[in-house]
Amino acid sequence: MYNFKLRYVFMVMIAVCMLVTVFFFAWANTSMGPSTEAMAALQSGNGVQVTTNQWLAFQPESGAVNTGFILYPGGRIEPRSYAPLARDIAAQGYLVVIVPATLNLAILNPDAAREVMEAYPQITHWAVGGHSIGGAAAAEFVRDNPDVQGLVFWASFPQGTVDLSERDDLVVASIYGTNDLVATVQTIEAFHPMLPPDTTFVIIEGGNHEQFGWYGIQPGDGVPTISREEQQRQIVEATVAVLREISGQ
Repeated sequence: MYNFKLRYVFMVMIAVCMLVTVFFFAWANTSMGPSTEAMAALQSGNGVQVTTNQWLAFQPESGAVNTGFILYPGGRIEPRSYAPLARDIAAQGYLVVIVPATLNLAILNPDAAREVMEAYPQITHWAVGGHSIGGAAAAEFVRDNPDVQGLVFWASFPQGTVDLSERDDLVVASIYGTNDLVATVQTIEAFHPMLPPDTTFVIIEGGNHEQFGWYGIQPGDGVPTISREEQQRQIVEATVAVLREISGQ
């Protein structure tokens, strides 16, 4: 009787674990976006060449490029949802690569940027960044790869175990919106001590979480009071400032 009870409890535990696993995979594989506008930005032309093979790469059609930016997408957000921003950054003379995320969660593969860096040996200055949980993955990669010169957070912050406060060789920008209820101002600013003292903080008045991309409504987010175009103009401007600084321009 005792053995029967143990077997029953064991079987129930296995069944619960299997059920949780199934729900997790179903949840992780349900991604948001991209919008129609994001899909349109995936077409080459107007000075930007776009390739969509192993990852999404945007680069100027002419001129020498020596600085690159690798972007980790937010949790459960389709990488193509960031195409308009990537395209705008590339148009200013930089390589931009959006890496795919394991199970739509970039934090599960923070080393994704390394393969990109090895694929573009002509790029001598690198910055990485990410939106939401993608920013946490980018910070983890920077911690373990001192050859990266720049880090850009889009509505994000480093995880508690990632302390970059003594990286005085790193150019960092943290960009976030006042109406973001997913990564709130209070949460982001609580992690400011984990960043280098000369980090640039760009607070977008009226900006929210989902306007860092083009993927539709973000559950639990705040309502923006500025247009998506204006918010993304500020995002691009602050990101390009980091790329310009690490390239010595």
